[in-house]
Amino acid sequence: MARFILQRLRQGILSLLGLVLLVFVLARLTGSPAHLYLPEDASPQMVAAFNAENGFDKPLYIQLVHFLAGVFRLDFGESLLYGDPAVTVVLQRFPATLQLASVTMLIAVTLAIVVGAASAARRGSYGDAATRLGSMAALSVPDFWIALMGVAVFAVYWNLLPTSGMGGWQFWVLPLLTLALRPFGILTQVVRASMLDALDSDYVRVAKSKGVGPGAVIYKHALRNAAIPILTVAGILAAQVVNGALVVETVFGWPGIGNLMVTAIKGRDFAVIQAVVLITGAAIIVLNFLIDIAYSWLNPQIGLGE
Repeated sequence: MARFILQRLRQGILSLLGLVLLVFVLARLTGSPAHLYLPEDASPQMVAAFNAENGFDKPLYIQLVHFLAGVFRLDFGESLLYGDPAVTVVLQRFPATLQLASVTMLIAVTLAIVVGAASAARRGSYGDAATRLGSMAALSVPDFWIALMGVAVFAVYWNLLPTSGMGGWQFWVLPLLTLALRPFGILTQVVRASMLDALDSDYVRVAKSKGVGPGAVIYKHALRNAAIPILTVAGILAAQVVNGALVVETVFGWPGIGNLMVTAIKGRDFAVIQAVVLITGAAIIVLNFLIDIAYSWLNPQIGLGE
């Protein structure tokens, strides 16, 4: 266990460091943001003073050293847009994205397990064909198209739901529908395929011969043994949902890190951009670590040290 944890920790730190370095360099290739924050007629002396105050006048490698030193203290610098520490700005927005992503995956996984398992149990039926067709359509439709059509139909034309913001359940419907549709379609396909393999296995035949009921066979015996590929895909999709929030939060004005990231990129707020990437990357690494632990629980034959 200790060896496994150290291996995953080392891999996670190296991945995160590489990601931060890449974002650090790419952000600064756009040049100094001085002209975004100073008047159009700002003198060269004003620009030079702005760059000196924010450290943009130093060579790139000096800026990188200062940034990495700050990361170890959880200090990403001060946001140019908000005037607060970047880590504070990001952590204030992160719960909104985490809530949206968590509820999205909960809905997608639950529905996919129910629908996919039922489809596998009734293979070849009209319901099975409808499930396959519906899940294929769900995973094929782009998120941004669903978001725009949802706003146009339910918010503008029918005036049933709000167009943006975060509040009561009405504000959750369109963002959740937009984000959950694609994971639901993919997971339904995976659940169905995994359940078909499990239902054709010897241990399911033995359970049936012992008189075990259909529900217990499907959800107790077959589903647990089909859970590893489902868990693998669900973990990948969870990371994609966080990334997909970039589009959804922008369309619906959701006050999360996706919306914050777009604003920071437009304003060249380097500190916030780097903080978003680092905190989001760390969250995804932790998620992958927890999925690896779950593998060993679902199948003890999987060695943690391997």
